[in-house]
Amino acid sequence: MPTLMTTDQITLFALLLFVFVFLIWGRWRYDLVAFVALLAAILTGVVPSAQAFSGFGHPATVIIALVLIVSRGLSNSGAIEALGRLVLSGGKSLAVHISMMSSVAAVLSAVMNNVAALALLMPVDIQAAHKAKRSPALSLMPLSFASILGGMVTLIGTPPNIVIAEFRGDAFGESFRMFDFAPVGIACAAVGVAYVALIGWRLLPADRRQSDAGKDLFELAEYVAELKVSEGARIIGKRVGDLDSRAEEADVEILGLARRGRRMPGLARNTEIKAGDILVVEANPDRIEELQGSMQLEFVGAGLDVLQEEELQLSEVVVPESSALNGRSTSSVRLLYRYGVALVGVSRQDQRFRQNIRKLPIEAGDVLLLLGSPERLSDVIGRLGLLPLAYRGQKVIQRNKMWLAVGIFASAIAAASFGIVYLPVALGCVAAAYVALNVVPIRDVYDSVEWPVIVLLGCMIPIGAALQATGSTSLIVDGIVGVSSGFPPAAVLALLIVVTMTLSDVMNNTATAVIAAPIAVELADRLGVNADPFLMGVAVAASCAFLTPIGHKNNTLIMGPGGYRFGDYWRMGLPLEILIVVVSVPMIMWVWPL
Repeated sequence: MPTLMTTDQITLFALLLFVFVFLIWGRWRYDLVAFVALLAAILTGVVPSAQAFSGFGHPATVIIALVLIVSRGLSNSGAIEALGRLVLSGGKSLAVHISMMSSVAAVLSAVMNNVAALALLMPVDIQAAHKAKRSPALSLMPLSFASILGGMVTLIGTPPNIVIAEFRGDAFGESFRMFDFAPVGIACAAVGVAYVALIGWRLLPADRRQSDAGKDLFELAEYVAELKVSEGARIIGKRVGDLDSRAEEADVEILGLARRGRRMPGLARNTEIKAGDILVVEANPDRIEELQGSMQLEFVGAGLDVLQEEELQLSEVVVPESSALNGRSTSSVRLLYRYGVALVGVSRQDQRFRQNIRKLPIEAGDVLLLLGSPERLSDVIGRLGLLPLAYRGQKVIQRNKMWLAVGIFASAIAAASFGIVYLPVALGCVAAAYVALNVVPIRDVYDSVEWPVIVLLGCMIPIGAALQATGSTSLIVDGIVGVSSGFPPAAVLALLIVVTMTLSDVMNNTATAVIAAPIAVELADRLGVNADPFLMGVAVAASCAFLTPIGHKNNTLIMGPGGYRFGDYWRMGLPLEILIVVVSVPMIMWVWPL
């Protein structure tokens, strides 16, 4: 091991530290972090200018983009709707319900993007919780974990598998095929689904497991909301503090008062209320509506022409990472004037806001309370990529084309699996067919792609290649070999899986796979064993982010609707990660001998 690192190696490790810290911090979006890191790598010369943007044309990047378009087509075809009706039919115990939902999630995630699979099934699961009069927190985390596990079964199920397969192709001339991941993936998914259905949900905190059967289960969150004092309201002339008793009766907390777009200092307890003022409150949707009626308040924007429809309703939606609202405020996208929908409230776990909620940057996992007509709400949910918490089916359903869509997809996968057609070409043909058949309307093609993931991968691939070219992976491998000196190869494989899992729990799983793949190959070479078990171990570990809500987008997605806290995830996730290590290591060594 060299005593001194080269300038290029120091630069690369500094850039990786930058990526690691900023991805954990979460203040900047991960695609921006990766892009800044790539620019720095180019400017410092560790990534040659000729290879600067080679990652955007890499097969792994193309495959992930096409998988997302195909996933939209499968959901638009009505196949998922049919599965949802099957799962919701009949009364079932909680364990049986979780078993069925988790199995469906795992199967869907094997053939489509696992984030898309969860997005389709989450409203179904919440609706089932509503019918069974129990908390959705009991089943949403198992559903999220199952969708992550199912993605490990096939090449297209999750981005880390695609990254690892294409890395193997670059390194050894032949990539992993569609179902090479299946033996290990199925074993891990089967054991994982059984665990979350029979044991995992029981490990959640007591206040998640104990629910009031009479409680309205769609009161999933306390919203910070704004209500305007209308002309002639009885509370005009009173002080904010005078409203405490009425607010307490309505189970609403008054957080302050805004006037002419600015919050009054403190809680404005002694401020006299005037017409046009805005009361800032925290409550669930029903209580907000009750307070609005009893105090003669109005929803902000409700008096404007765009909200004059006779039939207005409140709708709760969750913001996924791929939403056009993520990172932007509703005023910046002109939600009210462009779409005719008003933002009434925002719920973000354990946070209150000082700024105007319409100017508040929205984050993935936020739950929004929207006001509008049913038609306008349906339109804005589709256009902005939001997810309704009540199951309403999909906006565009081509039910008469369901079997055609499934058949086209299955034929393409079969052709790619038998080596008849290159996988990106096969998926491209499916996407083109879906557009031609209007299963995916042409206007929705680009909206189907999660561009931040594409940018992240396109930026990280050249940095990953630079790790190898500069010998930086050798330094990392030296450290692992030093720690595991005298260990058998199986123990070193287990150590690599644990280290990769730990990274994936705190940073994006795609970035983790890009960084860990070259380390796996060099580690195997150093030990004089087959590299495939180590690559497969990285594929499994990079997908297993169960300890935090930030390690995987699915965990972020359920945080608001499930009412989870940051510390809830490890309770169910830590035993699952240990279980995956125990199952995956012997399975990998059996299927892919050292």
